[in-house]
Amino acid sequence: MTATQSKSAAGQTNAVFQRLSLLDRFLPLWIVLAMAAGVIIGAIFPDIQDAFDSLRIDTVSFPIAVGLLWMMYPVLAKVKYEELSNLRGQGRLFGVSILQNWIIGPALMFALAWLFLADYPEYRTGLIIVGLARCIAMVLIWNMLAGGNNEDCAVLVALNSVFQIIMYSPLAYFYLRFLPELFGADTAEVGVTMGDIAKSVLIFLGVPLAAGVITRFALIKRRGRTWYDGEFAPRLGRTAIIGLLFTIVVMFSMQGEKIVDNPVDVLRIALPLLVYFGVMFALSFYMSHRLGFRYDESATLSFTAASNNFELAIAVAVGAFGIASGEALATVVGPLIEVPVLIG
Repeated sequence: MTATQSKSAAGQTNAVFQRLSLLDRFLPLWIVLAMAAGVIIGAIFPDIQDAFDSLRIDTVSFPIAVGLLWMMYPVLAKVKYEELSNLRGQGRLFGVSILQNWIIGPALMFALAWLFLADYPEYRTGLIIVGLARCIAMVLIWNMLAGGNNEDCAVLVALNSVFQIIMYSPLAYFYLRFLPELFGADTAEVGVTMGDIAKSVLIFLGVPLAAGVITRFALIKRRGRTWYDGEFAPRLGRTAIIGLLFTIVVMFSMQGEKIVDNPVDVLRIALPLLVYFGVMFALSFYMSHRLGFRYDESATLSFTAASNNFELAIAVAVGAFGIASGEALATVVGPLIEVPVLIG
């Protein structure tokens, strides 16, 4: 790269940085502070877990459910659904996404869980549960901030949602019962049905998706596309980050006492997760780039492949093993690692 090109690239980067809001510009800092605040709140008020857990939507506590819906709605309201018909020729992109999400991702997490946590069956099971839950929420924000393709991301999220309903229970049996039993290792059983997963997906994806579609078409009809995409959608989009930070605070407050009391265990869980997110993102981006996808497509493929649906994983772990279980702790440590790694 020449000196002129370097200056031009640096100028473009600075221009993009200057256009970001205060929330976007320092998002990694706010996320770290939100996680710290959640841990501190949970440690100071240990009964907050029971209070939050007593209020539920499906298998998820009401405050987390509010945060998830708040986080996803603004992003889904920004998607240009009227342009989705242009994605009919994207069969190759969808095929690569299925390979990355439903073959490579779960297999990699399974291998890392057994490699790093062979002597911790509860934590190992929790990590495998995380690996099977493909992302349908936070990835929309990561993709938006990275300049990925929002329309492709919305479709891939929908695709992952359908596959989760169909594949989660069979894959849970395969990775938690069949494979360990094949090698003579101890097994685990997850009591979650396809109906449970479908209900969770319907609530936490279907509700904000429907709200986003209705908002977009109703307001475009009333005020026009220029106003919607130029003024309303950007302002609404900023509130998604507030929803994300709120969700992180609540999530970590519910497990704050465990995180403080078991720092070594948290580090043991964190190490394979750190390897997973780094390897999965790099591998997916390299694969997508080598297959000739544009940057925005490669970014979308990589974020959807490297992210996980911790909301579903936590719900499954809590429902099957209880809120105080090691499996639940492992699923909660997940976003502690994913958020800063993928933001970085």
